[in-house]
Amino acid sequence: MSYREIVSGAVVRWAAVAVGARTPVAAAPLALVFLVRDRPGGYTLGAVLAAAYVAGEIAGAPLLGMRLRPERARPHLAAGLAVGALAFTALGTLPDAHPAALGAFAFLAGAAPAASPGGLRAMLTSLVPERAAAQALAVESMLTFGVWAVAPAAVTGLALGVSAALPLLLAGVLMASSAVGLWMLPAGWESDAGDRGGESMARILVRAWPVFVTGAASLSMLALAELVLPALLEQRGIEVGWAGPLLAGLAVGSAVGSFVYGLRRWPGRLRTQSMVLMFAVSGCLALVAVLPGVWWLLAALLVAGLLQAGAMLTRNLSLREVLPPSALAAGYSVMYASVGAGYAASGSLAGGLLSVVSPSTAILAGVGLGVVLTVIGVLGEVKPVGAEAGRAEAGSVEAGHVAAGRVETGRVETAGSAGGDVTEGAAVRGGGDPDRCL
Repeated sequence: MSYREIVSGAVVRWAAVAVGARTPVAAAPLALVFLVRDRPGGYTLGAVLAAAYVAGEIAGAPLLGMRLRPERARPHLAAGLAVGALAFTALGTLPDAHPAALGAFAFLAGAAPAASPGGLRAMLTSLVPERAAAQALAVESMLTFGVWAVAPAAVTGLALGVSAALPLLLAGVLMASSAVGLWMLPAGWESDAGDRGGESMARILVRAWPVFVTGAASLSMLALAELVLPALLEQRGIEVGWAGPLLAGLAVGSAVGSFVYGLRRWPGRLRTQSMVLMFAVSGCLALVAVLPGVWWLLAALLVAGLLQAGAMLTRNLSLREVLPPSALAAGYSVMYASVGAGYAASGSLAGGLLSVVSPSTAILAGVGLGVVLTVIGVLGEVKPVGAEAGRAEAGSVEAGHVAAGRVETGRVETAGSAGGDVTEGAAVRGGGDPDRCL
């Protein structure tokens, strides 16, 4: 499949809705800091509000995502986006409110629309041919990284040049427009809860924990590098103003990496691809900790972004293998929450380490933690053949793609290549990768 084959009016409309829903998410943490920075203890309060927003995302994504009904996703997503829009508007119109009230609005702004990233991702893949899932997710990733590259600069310009409240008011307008724009898209996507074989949603999602762990690890390492970068530049005697261009380079590298990953079929299992890419990202970030010059840092971050995009895409594609179609939106939402948790944990780790060690040592420690999480996740995806041999067989397997099978109630899972001794717990079903090209 090429990118030309997924271009359609429906995908363009989806992109417009996604930009309206995700730009406020990218803008919120920095906008909250600017909103209260002129108050006594403003920067501390801003950090607390940003933390409340992220906590809302982490809490809301799995809670609301697990209750999303695929066939009637539109009203569910629209309601969450509408409440989020009201919360953003309240923050922008009441900047002098009590900190507790601002914290509550920030938490609500993060929690209410938190199911929309997962729901919109599932909707996107329903709009394209099944075999084009990788290209569709790559387009989504490019759009997301583009938004994250532009939003912080836009927030800074508007907050400093016009009004500190304006970014949050615009975020409310954008989120409201995305709620209305959902009516340009289908009401949902085809799904049958019977594909879960009678298992609860929670149990199915728990079984996918290795994918969530490696997903969190992939962003937590980059998050630590981002948060420690200004202190690292000071340690090297480099102007702190270079932090902006360096992080923009990281975002550009991620957007390019998403495009490149979707261009072709890549050899190896998704698990293997993810492991190789994650270790390569770790190596790049270790170089960031020791390289002396700004241009070397830029090159290392560009390559790290390029590789990290592929790592995140393999995790999202892995979810399509290990989860039945009716659980995909919930799975994407839990992935969203796990990535947010990884970012939050990295921020806490960075703050703690910088008080006792140098910035370069803090980055290396974060890289080490990310590698450990990656290994845990990869090992969790490897299961001995026959570990679940006692389960009854059901469903069917696409010819030529599976050498041996193990069956969960209502779905068959691959047991690895012929002659292999391990299996990757990936469901072979309509939502998987039918060409086995990834």
